[in-house]
Amino acid sequence: MTSPQHKIGSGFGRDTTAAEVLKGVDLAGRLAVVTGGYSGLGLETTRALSDAGADIIVGARRPDTARAAVDGIDRVELSELDLSDLDSVAGFADGILDGGRGIDLMINSAGIMACPEARVGDGWESQFATNHLGHFALVNRLWPALRPGSRVVAVSSAAHRMSGIRWDDIHFTADAYDRWLAYGQSKTANALFALELDRRGEAAGVRAFSLHPGGILTPLQRHMSEADKRDLGWVDENGNARPELQFKTPEAGAATQVWAATSPRLDGMGGVYCEDCDIAEPAVQEGARGGVHAHATDPEQAARLWELSAELTGVDAFA
Repeated sequence: MTSPQHKIGSGFGRDTTAAEVLKGVDLAGRLAVVTGGYSGLGLETTRALSDAGADIIVGARRPDTARAAVDGIDRVELSELDLSDLDSVAGFADGILDGGRGIDLMINSAGIMACPEARVGDGWESQFATNHLGHFALVNRLWPALRPGSRVVAVSSAAHRMSGIRWDDIHFTADAYDRWLAYGQSKTANALFALELDRRGEAAGVRAFSLHPGGILTPLQRHMSEADKRDLGWVDENGNARPELQFKTPEAGAATQVWAATSPRLDGMGGVYCEDCDIAEPAVQEGARGGVHAHATDPEQAARLWELSAELTGVDAFA
């Protein structure tokens, strides 16, 4: 069987902005849920969707900060959401379900990166819990509100190349904690989640996608010191981004998730990993930055991760 994991010639590219993706697109009357839609790429996503006419519910761990960030953006509602706390996830979802509105677009943009070791829930490693399990529980709780024709977009990362799912020690209880392996595992989990959600949701008309937004300097790096960024070669001794790395602007970084959520070129498709406003090609070699690695597109691992996630969170809309 031919894999759908190949470019389709979208007409856009790495420097396309979210506003350019939505030029001429009318989203009036459509409801989008954007986690973390008040900071970094999430904020640019919220702004672009609003400019296209959508109504947006932003899930925010810091409501006061979020309120100031989205001030002046039309048709935005804020609701408190801490993805590391399943009670908070349930409360956020219940608030939407009680309102009786259908969801057309759901963009899982919130996340944490390379943070110090922390435990949440039942001793879960915080990056896996926040980036994956929280979103898993949220989408499953909101499943009754997802309308036929809706899309769910999971923001993954090229960092998925760093680690597949560490089935023998997901929560780093045996091995020493490595913040980058933990982050990479969580981003692989995002891609596998979209793959399995798409398989399960297709019959109901709900499709799912994952993506790498590109390299962008945003508040996502809040747990990294300037020394960390220098050691990685991201910035020079003055803290300026190195031009040779060609970091995207936040406006361009938000483009691929907006494209995955709205592009008619993706009608009838799903489960694929995207980058630079197109479907990504398979990675050409182990550790490559571009493309998607096989461990993040493996349907057997996706199904296994779904079952584990349902067991851990106690939520499964398809049970």
